[in-house]
Amino acid sequence: QVQLVESGGGLVQPGGSLRLSCAASRSIFSIYAMGWYRQAPGKERELVAAITSGARTNYADFVKGRFTISRDITRNTVDLQMNSLKSEDTAVYYCNAQQVVGAAAYDYWGQGTQVTVSS
Repeated sequence: QVQLVESGGGLVQPGGSLRLSCAASRSIFSIYAMGWYRQAPGKERELVAAITSGARTNYADFVKGRFTISRDITRNTVDLQMNSLKSEDTAVYYCNAQQVVGAAAYDYWGQGTQVTVSS
């Protein structure tokens, strides 16, 4: 198992930046993939960005060119740098870790951090 704790959310004006950080309770070196999801009120949770153990990244179209995901295996953290924020980026952002054991995959989630983009 792995516990995830997010930090870095808050209120920012449109066009501003925020950096979210996800701290894992153990080494992330062998975790298959880690990512950030978000959920706005009345909407389903959606993938924002993910990074695999091989450092391959995947981004949702709506954040390409604005957000960057990165990981630090020495600190067991995964960060999401968010630039050029828009009001539609307002949501609760969740950190996710996907662990593959044999033929089974396990998902772990953080508690979420609120990001509000508003003037």
